[in-house]
Amino acid sequence: MTQPDQAALSDISPMTADDIFLFNEGSHFRIYEKLGAHPARLEGEAGFHFAVWAPNAEAVSVMGDFNGWSKDGHPLRPRESSGIWEGFIPGLKNGALYKYFIRSRHQGHAMDKTDPMAFFSEISPQTASVTWNLDYSWSDDGWMAGRKGPNGLSAPISIYEMHLGSWMRVPEEDNRPLTYQELAPRLAEYITKMGFTHVEFLPVMEHPFYGSWGYQCLGYFSPTSRYGSPQDFMFLIDALHQAGIGVILDWVPSHFPTDAHGLGYFDGTHLYEHEDPRKGFHPDWSSYIFNYGRNEVSSFLISSAMFWLDKYHIDGFRVDAVASMLYLDYSRKDGEWIPNAHGGKENLEAIAFLRRFNEAVHEGYPDAITIAEESTAWPQVSRPTYVGGLGFDMKWDMGWMHDTLSYMSQEPIHRSYHHNKLTFRMIYAFHENYVLPLSHDEVVHGKGSLLGKMPGDEWQKFANLRLLFGYMYGQPAKKLIFMGGEIGQWREWSHERSLDWHVLANGYNTGLQRWIEDLNQFYRKNPAMHVKDFSHDGFQWIDCNDVGQSTLSFVRKGRKVEEEVIVVCNFTPVPRHNYRIGVPLEGVWSERLNSDSAEYGGSNQGNLGELETAPVPIHGHPFSINLVLPPLAVVFFKKKQEE
Repeated sequence: MTQPDQAALSDISPMTADDIFLFNEGSHFRIYEKLGAHPARLEGEAGFHFAVWAPNAEAVSVMGDFNGWSKDGHPLRPRESSGIWEGFIPGLKNGALYKYFIRSRHQGHAMDKTDPMAFFSEISPQTASVTWNLDYSWSDDGWMAGRKGPNGLSAPISIYEMHLGSWMRVPEEDNRPLTYQELAPRLAEYITKMGFTHVEFLPVMEHPFYGSWGYQCLGYFSPTSRYGSPQDFMFLIDALHQAGIGVILDWVPSHFPTDAHGLGYFDGTHLYEHEDPRKGFHPDWSSYIFNYGRNEVSSFLISSAMFWLDKYHIDGFRVDAVASMLYLDYSRKDGEWIPNAHGGKENLEAIAFLRRFNEAVHEGYPDAITIAEESTAWPQVSRPTYVGGLGFDMKWDMGWMHDTLSYMSQEPIHRSYHHNKLTFRMIYAFHENYVLPLSHDEVVHGKGSLLGKMPGDEWQKFANLRLLFGYMYGQPAKKLIFMGGEIGQWREWSHERSLDWHVLANGYNTGLQRWIEDLNQFYRKNPAMHVKDFSHDGFQWIDCNDVGQSTLSFVRKGRKVEEEVIVVCNFTPVPRHNYRIGVPLEGVWSERLNSDSAEYGGSNQGNLGELETAPVPIHGHPFSINLVLPPLAVVFFKKKQEE
């Protein structure tokens, strides 16, 4: 691990009365600057200042490897009636292991707890917090100054979702994961080559159970030490930024695990979680649910978000399991949940928290983005709070994902009976600012890989998968693909092993990878493919009613008519010759992308580069082109500009 030099220390700046007031009010969004362990100096002697919120404690002390883990060696003092305990330990340096020993006023409970505000943690399965400073010299000024552009709603946003520990491993060294430092150059080079605009990391916040992929998080201010130090993680983000790649973190304010050393029952009471299990315990995940109505919990969680923006330069959040936060009856039967003050099932405290979170993020960082994983029809998730929305920038389109994968898993001969699964999306496509997700959730728990979901023989499976990705990129919305999908991994993803990079020895796999690369480049270079992703006037059907032949054709529109792109899909293995579609402009239309090209592993049927319109009206247009529509393929056309 990379350990920085001891920070330049200043005299202790005690938590002020204003800090305490704002924290207790739920409005201190950088409480991490005051709570936790911070390098400091007292009367000329360097050490660390500790502060922890434990309002129902009778006594709190710091124990660690520096005092033989003595439960009484370094007691903290209460700060008036704030519920905060604080103290200074001289001589402590970076890298000391510590925990809080808390004696509760209630029923004589006593417990060892990790620091909720720890900046670094002992490598799992050990559970101690680690004293650490976060000094780092960043080299991403150019990215930070200009990131408003690539994070904008009209920008091309193509997200590569990944799990840090299983993207690539070192088989010669007991199959260990790459470190943050090792990942940095490889990942930056790969994402640049593939053309993705952003990386989204499954939760990096410290988590005791590796098999939770980070979604059972306890270290809300601590990147997992499994891959290196905080500065090593900064180095990874820095490298991605220098390569022009945005970084989105998965963030989990919806629940936390019940491990004894963690947040649960922190001071002998239900401090962070609801006391009543009907509101405070999650039946699906056997975890605690945050008490969003408690002001200090709101300060804690929003401070976590601001911390990653402040200290790690991250570019946005994907907020996990928002639906579970919004509904009091989420995954509960009658009698297992408590109605709100108005008798409804909406979690009013969680709604207020999510709005405040989005307001705080966007006020502090207008160029950062927030994305909700929200699986219901809750209105205005990605609309501003001042019009009654939740304030997110974007929302995952889970309906599109379910409908499309259901359709694509059908044998082509049966697809005509499920045509509405493709067309239904356009009824609601602009109600929210959507991201189309083909995420990790679709390739785990026995669901198989994306390639494995496709019907047919090997050729047809790859053709179907190329078609799926091409149709996805043609749709109006931002894009997200989980790692492994882009190389056509056969096996279901496992967090315990590397991606199956060896499959790239197969021509079909390399062809698929090249297809994703070209899709990303086409998506990024052509404004019609992204500038109006969230606007009705960025999309127009040509023909959505060719049920018998299982085809779709539509136009993507930019700000100029000459930017328009036509997308035509054939969801059967039968090539369609003399297939006529109406087009909006007279002239020559160039075939820009064809998923059936031989370079992608296809049968190489197509249109010899370009087609000229004929004055044959169809589909409401005065001109049309007569094309070859390849089998199980998608073709993109763009108007050829006059020389």
